[in-house]
Amino acid sequence: MSLVDAGQRSAPVPAPSRLIPLLALACGVAVGNVYFPQAIAPLAAASLGVSPGAAADVVTATQFGYSAGIFLLVPLGDRLPPRPLLVTLLTLTGLGLCAAAGAPGVPALLAASVLVGATTVIAPLAGPLAAGLVAEERRGVVGGTLLSGSIAGMLLSRTAGGALGDRLGWRAPYLLAALLTLAIALLLSRTLPRSAPPSRHSYPRLLAAPLHLLRTEPALRRSCLYQATVFAGFSAAWTGVALLLTGPVYGLGAGAVGLMALVNAGTMLVTRCAGRQVDRRGPDPVNLVCFALVAVAAGVLALGSLGGTSGLVALVAGTLLLDVGMQSGMVANQVRIYALGTDARSRLTTAYMTCAYLGGSLGSWLGTRAYGRFGWAGVCALVALLTAVGLLRHLAARRQARAGIPPSGAAVPPPAGPESAPAHRRDRPRGLPTR
Repeated sequence: MSLVDAGQRSAPVPAPSRLIPLLALACGVAVGNVYFPQAIAPLAAASLGVSPGAAADVVTATQFGYSAGIFLLVPLGDRLPPRPLLVTLLTLTGLGLCAAAGAPGVPALLAASVLVGATTVIAPLAGPLAAGLVAEERRGVVGGTLLSGSIAGMLLSRTAGGALGDRLGWRAPYLLAALLTLAIALLLSRTLPRSAPPSRHSYPRLLAAPLHLLRTEPALRRSCLYQATVFAGFSAAWTGVALLLTGPVYGLGAGAVGLMALVNAGTMLVTRCAGRQVDRRGPDPVNLVCFALVAVAAGVLALGSLGGTSGLVALVAGTLLLDVGMQSGMVANQVRIYALGTDARSRLTTAYMTCAYLGGSLGSWLGTRAYGRFGWAGVCALVALLTAVGLLRHLAARRQARAGIPPSGAAVPPPAGPESAPAHRRDRPRGLPTR
């Protein structure tokens, strides 16, 4: 029997027509809580009397908390009923946002940001929940709807946060986010159906499964490294953009950061095209294109130091290329890991998303330091370096595949029989624990 007992899963429940859009809205609000601090960090620095770099650490703290929440709390989606779990997490997020809004200094703001990040992990929980609420033939559409909600939250939260922060101060976006989060908690408490948890495994066993899968699945490790490096560059660039636009080169307000994020809304359309290319050509060719896009983005972004209209055009074009590369790479990586087994996708997602957001946290931290020491050119060089790390690993994997070398590095022919089936046709990850 697999790690996830199929017999313990609840049968799909007919979902009300408003439930999936509500879950997409919940994903957008929750993901937005991670990203709107990027637009208002300079405002917080001025208000609290600290350096912009110190306030930018709030972005790192939020993403670090999100990574911890994915690893520690998302596995509970297989152990606890979804309605009380999601409502409790959203309520805690709302309280954390209120605490951040009232923070008297940076230490309290950092602590509240870690809490907000850890508890706003609704998007990774909503995907498996939505898949269980609809028929199998609708799961692709539902997954795309939730991803669109998450991307919209990422982009619009920066826009709204920057505009509101410029008008009412940096605390106002936190209060608005708290109200939205608590409102979503109330709506979900009234609309989510009652359902039994899909697994009765103990929490320690659920927690150990992602680590076990990371040890045993080379394709999972590759996907984690790819997304961690690209997302680290993405986070470093957006943290640096806020400092650049509000600094002496441009002298703009926090609202400019939000408007730049809004320009990149076209990314939501590109992810569907990327998905079709992954279906047609496989994840690896799409990953290669995504690495190339991010590398080009680093060069284009470097022109942002010119200032003026030409610099702004370069920043808009560079961040758009960066967003397209990061989001399209995520589609390819998720297809790769989901093909490893149908009965452990939540644990595969936990391992993948934890690594990705740890990379994002590190990228924000490194981006702040690079900007403080080397300026905007240092941030762009950091994006290029991180991209090179992922690209070199990807090229090595492609050479191994062409040479017929298995992921372990041993040049032995694949065995005959069912075990020689390619990864995308296996029913279960290798070495998955049994009862």
